[in-house]
Amino acid sequence: MTQIAILSASMAVLAFLSFFYYFSKNADISALNAGLDQSTIIYDVNGEVASKITSNKVEGVPIQEIPDHMKNAVIAIEDHRFYDHNGIDIIGIGRAFFTNLKAGEIVEGGSTITQQLTKNAMLSSEKTYKRKIEEFFLAREIEKVYSKEEILQMYLNQIYFGEGAWGIKRAAAKYFGKEVKDLTISESALLAGLIKAPSAINPYKNEKKAIERRDIVLQQMKTNGFITKEQYEEAKNEQLVFVDKSDDPFKGKYPYYVDYVLEEGMKKYGLTLEDLLTGGYQIYTELDPSMQTAVEDTYSNDSMFPVGKEDQIVQSGAILIDPKSGGVRALVGGRGEHTLLGHNRAIHPVGQPGSTMKPIVPYTPALENGWEITDELKDEKMKFGDYEPNNYNFQFRGQVPMYEAVMDSLNIPAVWLLNEIGIEKGVDAAKRFGIPEEAINENLALALGGTNKGVSPLTMAEAYTVFANEGEKYEAHSILKILDSNGKEIAKWDGKKTRVTTKAVADKITTMLLGVVEHGSGKAAQIPGREVAGKTGSTQVPIDGVNGIKDQWFVGYTPQLVGAVWVGYDKTDSNHYLTTTSGESTAPIFREIMSKALYNEESVSFQVPHVAPLMEKRKQEEQINKLENDMKKNADKWKKKIEKEQKKWKKKWKKNKGEKND
Repeated sequence: MTQIAILSASMAVLAFLSFFYYFSKNADISALNAGLDQSTIIYDVNGEVASKITSNKVEGVPIQEIPDHMKNAVIAIEDHRFYDHNGIDIIGIGRAFFTNLKAGEIVEGGSTITQQLTKNAMLSSEKTYKRKIEEFFLAREIEKVYSKEEILQMYLNQIYFGEGAWGIKRAAAKYFGKEVKDLTISESALLAGLIKAPSAINPYKNEKKAIERRDIVLQQMKTNGFITKEQYEEAKNEQLVFVDKSDDPFKGKYPYYVDYVLEEGMKKYGLTLEDLLTGGYQIYTELDPSMQTAVEDTYSNDSMFPVGKEDQIVQSGAILIDPKSGGVRALVGGRGEHTLLGHNRAIHPVGQPGSTMKPIVPYTPALENGWEITDELKDEKMKFGDYEPNNYNFQFRGQVPMYEAVMDSLNIPAVWLLNEIGIEKGVDAAKRFGIPEEAINENLALALGGTNKGVSPLTMAEAYTVFANEGEKYEAHSILKILDSNGKEIAKWDGKKTRVTTKAVADKITTMLLGVVEHGSGKAAQIPGREVAGKTGSTQVPIDGVNGIKDQWFVGYTPQLVGAVWVGYDKTDSNHYLTTTSGESTAPIFREIMSKALYNEESVSFQVPHVAPLMEKRKQEEQINKLENDMKKNADKWKKKIEKEQKKWKKKWKKNKGEKND
């Protein structure tokens, strides 16, 4: 009977241990390497750090960058036999066993650094014998796969030091405002001492206890031969200065621009999101921090935007592009709370472009085909098959010069002109300017921005760089180059440009768009001391019985910078639409952004004619024509009067002559 009991107990123990052996063999210990995840650093156009991104609470640092005294401080206080055991310290376990037996509960773990690593990275923190056995087997498995240096590296990068600081990198920055490599022996000892009880020994709350614990660590370092007596005395007497440095100020900075960088890295350069968030890349960008701040400051001012509804705010997106390079200098993709890689209204489609399409279609292809900005266009009520466009004020001028039709954003002349030159020429121009093919509507509504799908401020700003850059276009981009964590260049902007239209045509468009801002619908975009060209745009709410605006735009430029602003609701319906005009909403936002962004830039003028002389000439011609018409009318009137008087005098003369003959 006794033998059966012993056999049964042995089999139970064997089964019990077999389970944990199987568990350890099948555990994914590669997860331990998560501690080496590194922040990707975003640099601005000046080569300065602009932002940092990471997906992990832990930010790793290679073991080579951790000073020996930091490593030794942790080993001395947490596991002084670290280099002598194989993950399990039998002596330590024995000591802990008797301590726990005496206490009647588990109060001391006796865990090695390797066991602590398994607990922090892979297991729960519960103090049970089951968890201790799991630790035992996993620690053995880890020691088979990783070297001691690798284990120490993973441990230091994942252990908690209190105050939200996971890993040695964040702990050094949090408590001392330093890089790990710059920590002193005394500072290292204090950080090592925090591991046991980071809350109870918190130096901000109980500096005395923290210093006492530091001294214990220093004593252990001296006892184990890691430091000399002289180093011990010097470290113990060092006056520690705690800085309480909060999170890295670059973390989460310029969120919408960072989203754009991430999307471009994935779409253009084939990187994965995980690569970008954890790979420690160095990404050099076109971001101009002063311009980005200008846009963000404007978007933080709610008074600049139309008042929304309780359940939905009026949204907006804006972008600034350097026309001489295609570099995106700044952008903001929304108002309110930002979501990582959420809807970025600066770079994602938001709505139809409305009249901001007119310079692209039909006016550019018309000028390319021999039309001039002074040519007269029809402006009268007309139908094109089933399509019957109208002007915004339902009034007509009969005939207007092209520049006036652009300046006052008249719809019928634009549609009539596209019909005259042919829709195919308009479609071709839209494609050349970078309007996505799936958005291009191959009918006359294209002249009024009637696209199949919405477009983005990025698309419209990039298109307008053609006018600002004398007919040439660089692809809009944020990334200049990408270096991997070892400093090797893995991607670079190619800097290619394309000729979209001639300089002469681009200059004529600029002349007309200067007129829009100086004399037309875009007056609210004027910036004192600067020449600004641009175009307003809006689209109607596509709901019967609702007289409101769905999308509002302003796209404009100076010789140095192109900007696009969209305003509207994310979801337009009978209760959510705009009632202001683009000149009242988007143009002032554009002016605010551009004036701040260009504050430190010299004022540069366009080398093109302005429409004012044309307007004056036309005014004089109209006055002359009126005078001629008035003179003609008066001449006709006097002629008739004279003829009438002549008849009267002739009749009277004949009568008088007859009387004399009698």
